[in-house]
Amino acid sequence: MRKRKPTGGRKWVDPEDAPPLDRDWFERAEIREGERLLRKARPRGRPKSAAPKKAVSLRLDADIVAYYRATGPGWQSRINAALRRAARR
Repeated sequence: MRKRKPTGGRKWVDPEDAPPLDRDWFERAEIREGERLLRKARPRGRPKSAAPKKAVSLRLDADIVAYYRATGPGWQSRINAALRRAARR
């Protein structure tokens, strides 16, 4: 019969010695798979804007929407820029 190899490695650690698992701990945590780093701790989502936009409901003529949509991704931002230029006049 084969003799089992000792697992070696880690000794038992008292759970009372563990750091507190608060929000700050999770925000700074790194996710690892073995020795490989999968994700560094970083803020979630988009960075906060200094001048956040406000969601509104706006009715526009179909041809205006079709024109801006045909210009590709970012068409809503281009409408915003056009409205900003008109407001400055």
